[in-house]
Amino acid sequence: MPRTRPAYPPEFRRQIVELVRAGRTPEELAKEFEPSAQTIRAWAGQDRVDAGERPGLTSDEKEELAQLRREVKQLREEKEIRRKATVFFVRETGR
Repeated sequence: MPRTRPAYPPEFRRQIVELVRAGRTPEELAKEFEPSAQTIRAWAGQDRVDAGERPGLTSDEKEELAQLRREVKQLREEKEIRRKATVFFVRETGR
């Protein structure tokens, strides 16, 4: 399993994106700071989507979609528990 690290703070991300917008390349910034060039490119790309400069799902839309997926997963799990409980009680009562 790959190692993970805590997420970079939002303010740090904003500062890195501002440096990209000011003309620095992700490769330069990756050498100077810890995130990889690909990570920095992803942050800058998402910033362009959030600003309406590029098509795609905004950060807020992505978070909403993730929340809805978690809720659907929870509902499916609850449904499965109810189904198993029904099967159990039918067997136990002989009906």
